[in-house]
This record gives sequence, structure tokens and C-alpha cells, in this order.
Amino acid sequence: MTSLDPALARDILAAVEQGFETQIAFTQDLIRLPSLRGQEQTAQDFMHRALAERGYALDRWAIDVEQIKHHPGFSPVKIDYSQALNVVATHRPREETGRSLILNGHIDVVPTGPTEIWSGPPFEPRREGDWLYGRGSGDMKAGLVANVFALDALRHLGYQPAATVYLQSVVEEECTGNGALACLARGYKADAAIIPEPEDDKLVRANVGVIWFQVKVRGVPVHVREAGRGANAIEAAYRLIDGLHELAESWNARKGEHRYFEDLEHPINFNVGRIEGGDWASSVPAWCTFDCRIALYPGEAPAEAAREIEETLRRTAAEVPFLANNPPEVVYNGFFAEGYVLEEGSAAERTLGRAHAASYGQALESFVTPGYLDGRVFVLYQGTPCLVYGPYAEAIHGTDERVSLASVKRVTGTIALFIAEWCDLEQA
Repeated sequence: MTSLDPALARDILAAVEQGFETQIAFTQDLIRLPSLRGQEQTAQDFMHRALAERGYALDRWAIDVEQIKHHPGFSPVKIDYSQALNVVATHRPREETGRSLILNGHIDVVPTGPTEIWSGPPFEPRREGDWLYGRGSGDMKAGLVANVFALDALRHLGYQPAATVYLQSVVEEECTGNGALACLARGYKADAAIIPEPEDDKLVRANVGVIWFQVKVRGVPVHVREAGRGANAIEAAYRLIDGLHELAESWNARKGEHRYFEDLEHPINFNVGRIEGGDWASSVPAWCTFDCRIALYPGEAPAEAAREIEETLRRTAAEVPFLANNPPEVVYNGFFAEGYVLEEGSAAERTLGRAHAASYGQALESFVTPGYLDGRVFVLYQGTPCLVYGPYAEAIHGTDERVSLASVKRVTGTIALFIAEWCDLEQA
């Protein structure tokens, strides 16, 4: 297919501009719905209604672990999925002349942390200059909404894609990736995919894999007056955490062996995200658990990385007299995901480059990110070029999360131009 007519491209960007205030209001309404893990239903109902009003065919279902647990991309889960709802809207053309497309985004957001350190209520969006504030504003409700309004802009001009387009609003991106995987298992496939994650107006070239795990440490409780006779599970956990940090640094030292990661300062980040233990300030704690996240390079199997994690914990435990005979227990309770590389030069990437240049007035850049992305589901298990590309945001997963509205508008324009060229257009 040839590049878009410049006049049509200008009309499409003007249509995005014309509908942008409505797009911002829609995004604000979505931010007001706190779609934390296990609480996504109201936000998904909102998306379902909005997509139904636009005349798309709708599919809404709860993730069935039995359908995906044997898939190589499955991440172990310890919660009930009966209310973990995915929503997919389908546009079907009158005549299929273009290439099919998936527009994917996740509805789930991470916890806010202490609300008193926010400058305003996390789920009450507010605009200040170019910024839209609120939990999930950048990660990634602005991008999810951009998918919808890119298609709306084409409709405003009297066009629709001349190819099948799937709009996916998925759960579980922040913890397992099983939402996008469930869409794959349900049969949704296309010639290309776009995920407008907050990626600073750039395309993700490569992405780490991620493992979540919990370490359970046992101790021997005694009264603090006899502390020397007990075994402090919390203090033992510190030793194990130090060992895991050493493991992460040994993995970082191997970055030169992995294409695209050679110049990244610290690609393998290890984090203890949660810790609890003990029962009483004057009792030596009998237990401690801590929850961890660690990255791995593309091409490395999570099972092999898990073996190294367990060996590190065994080796470190052997240095602690009590733990030597009472080793910690490891439970995998979330991400067990491979990383991926988006190979350069695909037709989809070239199309995105032209669309980005028309919207931004400059060439598309790519970069490597040390965070998890659902793009791995498409690249690794469908062989589909997945373009993870989205707006500039700050403080995602942090305090006062915010997204640049100017960037959101340009990204929406890029997506609309991409659809017009990739899918071709027909009269709506």
C-alpha cells in the first residue's frame, strides 16, 4: 500500500484536533473509575457501553485459567479470576481490502500508595496546563482512549477501516499479562498490533521479561529477653534480600551479551515491593514474607531464571546457621514472562514511522525499556509485529501521575493515520 494522500492526512489530524476536548473528558471519566486489580468491572462496563454506542460487536468475558494455564506465556496466579473481565470490540468492514489490526490497552492500574502525599485525590483527574493528573492517566488510560478516538476521527470524516480492527481493553497487565494472553487464546489475531503505553512518544524496540515471586522465611520465636536463643525471621530476610541484589548485579554484568541492552545503564532491576513479618515487638519474629520483582533479558526462559533465583536463596541461606537447615520457601505469584525484541524493518513499523512523522513533524525514535509490556504476547506467541508506542507521562506507578495532553493528541493522530494507511479506508 502507498502512503496516505497529504491532504487526507491533514484532514485526519484536524478531525483528531476537533474531537480532542471530548477525548479528554472521556479520559477523565475513565480515570474516576478506580480500576485496581480485582476492581476493574466498573471501568470495563464504561468501556463496554462506550464501544457498544459506537456500533461495534462486543465480547466481554472473565479470564478462564483452565484455557491458558498450559500456554508458555502463562503467569501463575493466586487470585480468583471470576471478575477479571476483558472487553473486545470488533469493527468489520463491508469489504476486507486492508490489513487487520489490534488496538490493545490495559484498564488495570496500580495502587496509589499513601493518598496524603498526592497533591490531590488520585482518582479525581485534574488539568493543569498541559498535564492531566490522576492514577492511570498515563499508565495507560490516555492511550486506551486514544485507540477509540483515533477511529472516531476517521468516522467524523465519513470513513472507516477497510479491514477488521479489534479494540481490546484488558486486565492483568500490571501483574501477570494474562489478560492479553486470554485474548490470544480466544482467537483474536491480526496482521499488526498497537499498544499506546506511556513511552515518551517513542517506539519500544526491546523489552525485558519479568518474574514475580514471594519468599517465605521461618524463624524461632522467643521472648526478646532470650533473643539469642531464637532465630529472627525478619533479620534473616535481610540476608536473603542482599543475596538477590547480588544476583541481579551479576545479571546486569551480562548486558553486553544481549542485543539492544549493551548501552542501557541498568537493565535488570530487582525490587522488594512488599514485606511483612512478626507478631509482637517484644517477640523474636517467627515468620517473614517478602514479595519481589526481577527482570530478565529477551531470549532467557523464566524457568531458568527461577532456577538461578532458587539457587541464590539456597546458597545465601547456607550462610545463616538457622536457615541452613530451614531454607526459605519460594512461591511464584505473578509475572513469569519472557522479554521480546521487535525486529527492525517490518511493514508495520515503516507505516508507523510515516504516521508519526506526519503527526509530529519529526522522525520516529525507538528505545529499550526495562519494564514489562504486553507486547510480548503478540511478538512471541503470534508472530505479530506489536508497536508499543505512546504518549509522554511522568510519575507512573508514583505520586501525582500525569500525562502530557499535547503528546496524547499527537499520538492519537499517529494512530489514526496508521489505521488509514494500514487498514485502508472505505466509506462509513
